[in-house]
Amino acid sequence: MRRRTLLGGALAAPLLTACSGGDDDTDGGGGTTLTYGMWDPAQVPGMKKIIAAFRKEQPRISVRIELTPWATYWTTLKTSMRGGTAPDVFWMNAVNFQLYAANGVLEPLSGHIRSDRTPVDRHPEALVKLYAYEGTQYGLPKDFDTIGLWYNKALFDKAGITYPDETWTWDDVRDAAAELTDPRQRVHGFAAEMDRQMKIYPAVCGADGYVLKDGRSGFGDERSIEGLRFLTDMVDRGWSPPQSAMVESVGRVRYWSEKVAMNYDLSAMAGQMYAVPALKDHGGVAVLPKGRRRATIIHGLANVISAKSRKKAAAWQFVHFMAGREAAEIQAREGVTISSYEGTQDAWLKSMPEFDLKHFIEMQKYAVPYPSSKNTTVWENLQYPILGAAFSGKGGIESACRKLGGQMDRALKEERAV
Repeated sequence: MRRRTLLGGALAAPLLTACSGGDDDTDGGGGTTLTYGMWDPAQVPGMKKIIAAFRKEQPRISVRIELTPWATYWTTLKTSMRGGTAPDVFWMNAVNFQLYAANGVLEPLSGHIRSDRTPVDRHPEALVKLYAYEGTQYGLPKDFDTIGLWYNKALFDKAGITYPDETWTWDDVRDAAAELTDPRQRVHGFAAEMDRQMKIYPAVCGADGYVLKDGRSGFGDERSIEGLRFLTDMVDRGWSPPQSAMVESVGRVRYWSEKVAMNYDLSAMAGQMYAVPALKDHGGVAVLPKGRRRATIIHGLANVISAKSRKKAAAWQFVHFMAGREAAEIQAREGVTISSYEGTQDAWLKSMPEFDLKHFIEMQKYAVPYPSSKNTTVWENLQYPILGAAFSGKGGIESACRKLGGQMDRALKEERAV
């Protein structure tokens, strides 16, 4: 697969010019103004507070937030990279990280980290490693999320079922889903939708399978297939809506509207669930149930610096500050997402006392990092078309998984050849 075909030319051009232009840290007025790219409007108030705290330490550096909706964030970023107008500092996720790092458009941070003794050891090791490429650190974590089992206490009480806890296995989920499903009320026990981060990857890992290991796909592995069969069986038995019914009304929305009793979902969604009066009153969360092993997926965003920035010294000061305790505590108090700095999560836990949010933090000890490679998007885009029929109650999950594994391996082989 040719690099220009893969990137559409958007990142290929900066590869040749990423280090040009020197390191001009001034804005013409004696100070420096950085641009900061992000996509989540819910985090803007917290980021403004972090920026205000940063300015107390660095009064000559100001930061202007550039908010781009998630739907257009990556296209806009690639275009701005090519045009030389990319933000100085911006959010990065695991899916896209290796692609950007491999093409030389991110500033290496390892030297800065050593010189300034940035406390990377206070962030989850799995996340720190997610944002390193070929031995060099390019991103510093700002937050993390894990997946938990959200459940509706009122529906459990009505069915006379004990709430999920850390002893639950997949068998317990199946049994509860069967009891909680009420066709007359159009209520399903579980939402087994086709979602990578929240359903597919946790199920695969819970079966002691894998998505990606040593450059090879794990979808054809028997245990990975077993994990996905756990999900598709829910659809086949009528305990979950089929995928065809969850295109517009996804599992999360069905859970919010009390039409699904159990749903795997992100810790980052806690704030939105808290805003739903019914869920604030009788929503609950537990650790994910155990299959062959207990597993969840951990992911988090990182702050990175554009290699084309003319304000790298100031940009580093900002990234270094955001990797520290003070910024993490401000982020935690906002209650939107879990700060990744160890020991700063109490404020997030206390922000929604009705939910037992500590489970999301406890699950770190067996969390599996979000799988990624240089061209993650290429092989992830294979998943839904191939698995769709099986998730819509048409059977064939075994053959679909093997087909997906073969096609993913070919994509990975092409990736290595670039």
